[in-house]
Amino acid sequence: MSILQIQECQGRLKPAKAMNLTIKEDEIAYLEGRKGTIAIAKSKGFFFYLETEAEERILFTEPEDLIVASSWGVGDKVKRALACTIFQLREMQAPLIVLPKGHPASPRLKVVVSIGERTRCSCQIQPGTHPEQDVLCASQEFHQIEIIGRSGGAEILGLAEEESNIAVQKL
Repeated sequence: MSILQIQECQGRLKPAKAMNLTIKEDEIAYLEGRKGTIAIAKSKGFFFYLETEAEERILFTEPEDLIVASSWGVGDKVKRALACTIFQLREMQAPLIVLPKGHPASPRLKVVVSIGERTRCSCQIQPGTHPEQDVLCASQEFHQIEIIGRSGGAEILGLAEEESNIAVQKL
């Protein structure tokens, strides 16, 4: 997506802007909107187990790659859940579970995760069912934003700054 590209989100047009965030290895960034929250942390170049219905995959990452977690709520409780999920995956090496499409637990998921160099957010996919790891289910206000891992942080494309609060803190 180019910086000049125009995208449609929530029924209105807005220009895609680039925003750079500095995130250290021991930090987490939160994008908190009106109805949803996204958390971003460095992968530290670790590998992750990705469990699908049919197989176990190993997902290798580079130090600048990101763990991006999404939730459909706001507030301290949601931020703690997002941080806990990222900590479990990165520090405790918990497996990342991918549900089959149509799984009855999908609508009940509170947090979903994508790991890699680039994540596209969408409000038009089923939560927890995408093993590709480049697309993440998110609330409508984050629809079509793109989060890209960069040395020293992340670049976010398409986020209207006035639509979310951004905070970076220790993980």
